[in-house]
Amino acid sequence: MMVRKFIKAKMFDYQVLSRAKFPLFFTITLAGMIFIIYTDSIIYDSFEFSNNENFKVLEAHERTERQLRSSNGNMSMQEEIDEVEDENWKSLVPPLSATEEQRIAWFREKMPKFEILKSNNLTWLFHSRVKEFFNSGCETQFFITWISPAGSFGRREFFMLESLFKAHPSACLMILSRSMDSGRGHRILKPLADRGFKVNVATPDLAFLFKNTPAEGWFKEMKSGNKDPGEIPLAQNLSNLIRLAVLYKYGGVYLDTDFIVLKPFTGLKNSIGAQSMDMGTKNWTRLNNAVLIFDMNHPLLLKFMEEFALTFDGNKWGHNGPYLVSRVVENIGKQPGYNFKVLQPMAFYPVDWIRISRLFMKPANRSDSRWVQDKLLQLSGETYGVHLWNKQTRNLRIEEGSVMGSLILEHCLICQHIYSS
Repeated sequence: MMVRKFIKAKMFDYQVLSRAKFPLFFTITLAGMIFIIYTDSIIYDSFEFSNNENFKVLEAHERTERQLRSSNGNMSMQEEIDEVEDENWKSLVPPLSATEEQRIAWFREKMPKFEILKSNNLTWLFHSRVKEFFNSGCETQFFITWISPAGSFGRREFFMLESLFKAHPSACLMILSRSMDSGRGHRILKPLADRGFKVNVATPDLAFLFKNTPAEGWFKEMKSGNKDPGEIPLAQNLSNLIRLAVLYKYGGVYLDTDFIVLKPFTGLKNSIGAQSMDMGTKNWTRLNNAVLIFDMNHPLLLKFMEEFALTFDGNKWGHNGPYLVSRVVENIGKQPGYNFKVLQPMAFYPVDWIRISRLFMKPANRSDSRWVQDKLLQLSGETYGVHLWNKQTRNLRIEEGSVMGSLILEHCLICQHIYSS
């Protein structure tokens, strides 16, 4: 609501100024607005929203996100919207060093700003949009989540999408995101849709996803404002839960966005990857939830959600994610009825977070060059993809001649701005 009021005020100031001082400029700008609106409608058509009601709902949401130029010509209205969204996003980071009571009070105060918790006419269409999309003929169903503003979906994330479709050209990718379910989001994805790849976005309906699962009670308690969200942003912990629920409801493959797919996931079924292993015993020591491959209604997913609801702790990084899946699988042991496979670290986590930065660096000498070639050869074997540990690498530039540069060149589709990412 604040964003809408801000935009309306900006548009009103702009129109008054233009009519008063620049009638010709106003006419040109108005024509530009009409053109942008027209092109936005073309973009939506390219995503084949065959359901007219879906299209109308999305169109209504887009009225506040048209790319306009403000009167000073320095900042577009979209940039101003992004600025407001970024400030809103930052305001939802819990206060540090607060007591549990203080965090709960803060959470209650900020609750109206937590859009991800709300239901609206987009969330109500979630299930029908997902079912309609996957009924279009999919070799594999992929899911990713995006909980940040659409403006922060950058080249690094787009490379992940390119690599996914390079390895799985007949797959369907559904992005669960409120911010990407917008004109800006669809413009970001349009280069893939224009090439015939099946990619779509839907605002998730959390109440529906968690209904009749162990997470339902936890979600209701959190929405009541009586539960401590913890110091870690709630949206990040919700992402850990959403991936479990969406696979339980629909089945398929979940991937984090800081991932490069190297080869098809053919033959992988009901699998989770080990992040680390004991070199002596060859047993895993930690699992990770950045890649999950499971059938619909798989009992292990139900067990994961049960653990999430029972042991949720928003203060410990990884407690509700990698450590959670590790706890559950360790406790299950070899109990019958679960039927799943733990893949060795080389499958998805061939380089740990401590050493990942070397993959981004160009070779400085012959020894480094040999290391790059050896690493590329190693990754061409048993590795399905590489987790990039975004927390450690998001500010690293991909250098020409590096392992990452070579991987992206080999596995990209559009291949733009690789070394500026």
